[in-house]
Amino acid sequence: MQASGMVKGLTHQYGDPLQYFLQLGDETLPLNHVLGEQIRLQFTGEIECVYCGRKIKKTYNNGSCYVCFKKRPENDMCIVKPSLCHFDEGTCRDETFGEQHCMIPHYVYLALSSDVKVGLTRKNNELKRWADQGAIKAIPIAEVPNRKTAGELELALADYLPDKTNWRKMLKGEFNDVDLKQVRDDVLEFVPESFKHYVLTEEEIVQFTYPILEAVGQIKSYNLDKQPKIEDRLIGIKGQYLLFTNGVINMKKYCGYHVQAKVVSTGG
Repeated sequence: MQASGMVKGLTHQYGDPLQYFLQLGDETLPLNHVLGEQIRLQFTGEIECVYCGRKIKKTYNNGSCYVCFKKRPENDMCIVKPSLCHFDEGTCRDETFGEQHCMIPHYVYLALSSDVKVGLTRKNNELKRWADQGAIKAIPIAEVPNRKTAGELELALADYLPDKTNWRKMLKGEFNDVDLKQVRDDVLEFVPESFKHYVLTEEEIVQFTYPILEAVGQIKSYNLDKQPKIEDRLIGIKGQYLLFTNGVINMKKYCGYHVQAKVVSTGG
């Protein structure tokens, strides 16, 4: 394996286990078959905005330059807090984007990664969303007509369940296994009356297996700004993280960075 280009993050294909790929520019590098091998990631020092291609010194929100961070719809506050969607107020940063990504059916779901959390995602995007979060299993509990409604229901249920993942516990595989359907039944008791007609009760649990050779020890994050060259044995992939013997790296964080990737030797 050898390639170079702008980091676009990790993609996957659903399977047992998930099949992972590193996106570098126009190249797609399969990762599962190089587990156990010594990998070198070399940051060239060049960064560009993933949206406009402008050369920049730092990124905002996973790959944006400052201008795109302030203007692009993907970086609006309502992406982080969907209940604040302002599409109907006529102030959406990009109405076409809003129509295609926000004003469409969404799932509100339960997912187990570190703990059971409540979240939301576009319908037909759920497998990507759950895998990117490192979920072990997940289940939709409501289907709503748009992102704002999903955000409002998520906010109502966040009083009873967390809406964030403990990434350290997720990477270590530390979790309390639960009957997710029972949790769903318990949580549905707290759904406000105005959302009851969106509730799903017959959906099946989706389970995920990640390509991991061995358990991660102490969690240490590699930082390409401070350590431009990483050379370590790849032992697993989970969410958007590459797991090495001596550290982990969140590839999504470095979208826009130009990186050279190479297998330098077998892990033995």
